[in-house]
Amino acid sequence: MEHYLILARSITYAQRMQRALERSGIRCQIFRASRDLTDLGCAYVLRLTVEDLPEALKIIHQRGLGPVQIFLYQRGVYREVTP
Repeated sequence: MEHYLILARSITYAQRMQRALERSGIRCQIFRASRDLTDLGCAYVLRLTVEDLPEALKIIHQRGLGPVQIFLYQRGVYREVTP
């Protein structure tokens, strides 16, 4: 199943993003970022459906919570994408 991961620099930013998205009706889950995705020590990711990404990016940019990186999970592999 394809999905996106939005990388946040800390748990606080991830929680802020999650609250903003859920207030707008977009469901997401927070996970600790794996070492395969980043070398940042305290990074967390929000998992979103492919359909929700465009609206989610608009919302988090409006709130000044821009993501550090975005990854697409496809066929068992994560690859970085540009918004």
